[in-house]
Amino acid sequence: MASPDLTLAPVPHAEGTVALPGSKSISNRVLLIAALAGGTTTVDGVLEADDTDRMLDALRVLGVRLERDRAGRRCVVHGVSGAFPVRSAKLVLGNAGTAFRPLTAVLAVRGGDYGLDGVARMRERPVGDLVDALRALGAEIRYLGCDGYPPLAIGASGASAGGTVPIRGDVSSQFLSALLMALPVARGAERESTRVRLTTPLVSRPYVEITTRLMERFGVAVGAPDASTFVVPAGARYASPGTIAVEGDASSASYFLAAGVLGGGPVRVTGVGRDAIQGDVGFADVLARLGGDLRFGADWIEARAGRPLAGGTIDCTAIPDAAMTLAITALAAREPTTLIGIASWRVKETDRIAAMAAELRKVGATVEEGADRLTVHPARQLVHAAIDTYDDHRMAMCFSLVALLGTAVTLRDPDCVRKTFPGYFDAFRTLARASAAKSA
Repeated sequence: MASPDLTLAPVPHAEGTVALPGSKSISNRVLLIAALAGGTTTVDGVLEADDTDRMLDALRVLGVRLERDRAGRRCVVHGVSGAFPVRSAKLVLGNAGTAFRPLTAVLAVRGGDYGLDGVARMRERPVGDLVDALRALGAEIRYLGCDGYPPLAIGASGASAGGTVPIRGDVSSQFLSALLMALPVARGAERESTRVRLTTPLVSRPYVEITTRLMERFGVAVGAPDASTFVVPAGARYASPGTIAVEGDASSASYFLAAGVLGGGPVRVTGVGRDAIQGDVGFADVLARLGGDLRFGADWIEARAGRPLAGGTIDCTAIPDAAMTLAITALAAREPTTLIGIASWRVKETDRIAAMAAELRKVGATVEEGADRLTVHPARQLVHAAIDTYDDHRMAMCFSLVALLGTAVTLRDPDCVRKTFPGYFDAFRTLARASAAKSA
């Protein structure tokens, strides 16, 4: 059921500090790898949101022992050394792609009697390229609805390590990440290395780099002899590092950094800094090139207004999630802004290219959309509009920034932010309150 509409009044100035929630991408990868590892892992800073709930619920169903401290954002995971105790289960994973795709791969290579499903939108999100790669390794997977899409049924045969397996890289980087995470627990992985070969260019490469860096923290060093090849070595086994900390979410940081530039600032986010492993930290560099005043520390980034914002063409291949925020800053730019390299938006929580175009037009923008691009023209005058959020957390968070551009904005079903950032609107309001308190 949709939550009541939320209207944000115009915010004349924004400043303050926001402690970011944990990264969704890192949290769900770490939780799964920790579950597959030998030993016990304490995960600090884990995201408290729907997507991690779906992963943790699934791991419990599969027999993994977990101790969760929500208040402390900590989870202790008792690893199963590569083999889940429960061999037959039905998993319902909502719209959490970072849970559905990796769990599909791991369960398929281990084999069993498993069903995986999600909400209606998950049944529209493709998974065929991952399934094809897993079948090539011998896994038994059946589609229970439309071919290429969930729900899925996984059979007992499992998959064997060894040889070379092809996989496409141009639809979603999650397919490659899922396959790489699963290969160390495939049958025969102790004796055989496995090469994964990309058959098309890889989108969102930084997310795959997150995967391989986290695998390395757990003792599995993935080789990359060239840009299209990944090698999981023979004998690689996941072993707990003891304790691992989750960075603050760099995608979520984009909204507050943009708020600092659009609302004057300074706005500081903590939990992520210059050396973060998340590709979306590059959003800050893009914002600086456009004219924002960005400053960096080891564990923080700060933004404030600088030069009038430029537009132009921006390649967003490396920052696909944070790039949505650029579609909003484009409203305040001096010239049209064209975002390219965003084809993956089409298969996210909603078709984000179509959704952004439709909702930007509601507030008075001129927008042109293509298969893998979006052009937003500066808006001379914005109008108050009711924004449909499509059960997509990033739509709600992006369009909250319209309030910094001189007009109120109404968001339908604002609680969709619970997917990754349940406290988002409280954090957003603190920026306006801090600004008001300073001027009083």
